[in-house]
Amino acid sequence: MPLQAQKLGQALGEDFILHTTLCRREAGEFQRAVKSGQPVVVACTQEKRLFTELAEQTEGASSPIRFVNIRETGGWSAEAAHATPKMAALLAAARLPEPEPVPTVTYKSEGRLLILGPIDVAERAAALLADAMQVTIWAQGAGQAGGAQERRYPVMAGRLQSLSGWLGAFDVRWDASNPIDLDLCTRCNACVAACPEQAIGLDYQIDLSRCTSHRDCVKACDAVGAINFMREPQTQSARFDVVLDLRGANASPTFTSHALPQGYFRWDGQDLKTLLQLREMVGEFEKPRFFAYKQKLCAHSRNEQVGCNACVDICSAEAISSDKSRQQIKVNPNLCVGCGACTTACPTGALTYAYPRPSEQGEKIRTLVSAYQAAGGRDAALLLHSQDKGQAMLDELGRGAQLKVMQGVPARVMPVALWHTASVGLELWLSCVAYGARQVLVMLTDEEAPQYKIALQEQMAVAQSLLNGLGYEGLHFELLQVGSAASLDADLQRLSGRAVKAPAGPAAAARHAVQAEKRSNLELALDHLMAHAPVKAQASPPAAIALPSAGSPLGTITVDGSKCTLCMSCVGACPSSALQDNPQQPEIKFIEKNCVQCGLCAKTCPENAISLQSRFSLLPDRTQARVMHNSPPYGCVRCGKPFGTVKAIETMLGRLAGHSMFQGPALERLKMCGDCRVVDMFTDENQVRMAGDKPLN
Repeated sequence: MPLQAQKLGQALGEDFILHTTLCRREAGEFQRAVKSGQPVVVACTQEKRLFTELAEQTEGASSPIRFVNIRETGGWSAEAAHATPKMAALLAAARLPEPEPVPTVTYKSEGRLLILGPIDVAERAAALLADAMQVTIWAQGAGQAGGAQERRYPVMAGRLQSLSGWLGAFDVRWDASNPIDLDLCTRCNACVAACPEQAIGLDYQIDLSRCTSHRDCVKACDAVGAINFMREPQTQSARFDVVLDLRGANASPTFTSHALPQGYFRWDGQDLKTLLQLREMVGEFEKPRFFAYKQKLCAHSRNEQVGCNACVDICSAEAISSDKSRQQIKVNPNLCVGCGACTTACPTGALTYAYPRPSEQGEKIRTLVSAYQAAGGRDAALLLHSQDKGQAMLDELGRGAQLKVMQGVPARVMPVALWHTASVGLELWLSCVAYGARQVLVMLTDEEAPQYKIALQEQMAVAQSLLNGLGYEGLHFELLQVGSAASLDADLQRLSGRAVKAPAGPAAAARHAVQAEKRSNLELALDHLMAHAPVKAQASPPAAIALPSAGSPLGTITVDGSKCTLCMSCVGACPSSALQDNPQQPEIKFIEKNCVQCGLCAKTCPENAISLQSRFSLLPDRTQARVMHNSPPYGCVRCGKPFGTVKAIETMLGRLAGHSMFQGPALERLKMCGDCRVVDMFTDENQVRMAGDKPLN
């Protein structure tokens, strides 16, 4: 690699010594460094295992060690000679402290394994796993060879009702409706030979659709008594720790979610990697609790109306469900796989990503961009990718560049590894641009669920509309659907090669830190982008930027004054305090900055008087309360005290005027306050009673 140690040292503020064989001849330099107690950054991920073992063997080693790859991401590229600013940025980000620990979710597995599938294939798989796990087979057909004559494992069969759960807690329910009891069956095959319809397979189950009740099998099994056609079907259940599904792609899937539960494996009978992973599923395991939920910010439900359903719809693990009775959502941490798509789609920040936290992710991005600029880099682009398949694709791209068959990662593109690409959305993308990045590219592979792509595209359309509306020219955001390293190479050269003009950005980089709250991050980024927006230089800048309605967390509402009765249902339903009332007089006020476009106000309004409009206002009043509708109060016709609005009372009188129960004095009482209405009814009753006491002429 064409490394420039002096420039790297200048960029990072330290004197650098370049080691070319640190993992071999110069290993002593590494050992001396790890004794210092200061964090040590090793710019080599290939020999991570070697360096880790070397540190463990070094007496007095106390330094935390962090690894960063600058080879495939920078040094192995057609633009490697210009990649020094990027290398400096990657090294600077690697020096940041590790994220703070987060709460964890614990799984416990004793190795109770259920294998689903044809009995012959299931028994072959069981033979490879039985020494490490407690195997039970749920037979679905005999397969090509049928079961072995020697019964080595417990076998269940019947009609599968349900299979649900996760690692350490899979619950299976089935109907044991077949006449053959597999616990009693000795696999002597006498029933198979005796059946004239050949309705009994080598899984020792009877196909009742072919059976014509000869009962020859019962006679053949008389001594054992395993066959009983009079046995009542019974629903049975059992719990297992791990499930191996061998039923193939044509079978009806047990789990339909894109992200399968931990502990559930599908196997094609070929790739032994799956079985090796399965053998490790014994013991106690922990994973981060990837999300944090604040119910008071949630816009999911109010007044038994569902407003925002974004997190429920996008969850690929089906870990999120609606709890309308409690006006909130429920997230099952055992099913959550940490994709973070729910936090990206959430408009209010009720769901936030916790591993890493937004502030930690934002600090990494700010460090990358600022270090890149300090080292002389220009027009930075960030490539967000997953740390699994995305990283593997980048490694392959780097090798291709080193072999001169690909161009490699451009010098201005800095890869950022994420747990999942769906965990970062609108507010952090805009923060990247505010910090000085000119482009944000998000790489998708086949590991992402289809709904992720749709949600990310919607949010990118909103973010791009905001920047273009503010006068920043160019394409700042793009999804890269990557199927191979070659296609990734072509996309990067098309968007970020040195000959490509970079999109426009703010003249000054933002200095604010990313906050824990999503809406705060969004507002900070927008405030900076507005302050440096080219649109401000126009003679007559627009009052607002129109935004796509899908995925937009910004906008306003309109209230039809001819319909609104000021019942204040919308105010009670608003989860973000965008809608407010006035205790002094009947009116609805609205703060546009707070609106998340959840639609609860429109769904709650009994008069259908409210509609939504996605936009971003450039006027100062977006942060101030403005009156959307008001009405003079209606005074009681008896005492004059106001008790409602003119519109509400007139609407009520109009609707009830033709009702038989509200005629004459009854209709007039509707114009009275509650106290006067009671007095008037009591007075009227006394007058009727007195009239009844008078003698008749």
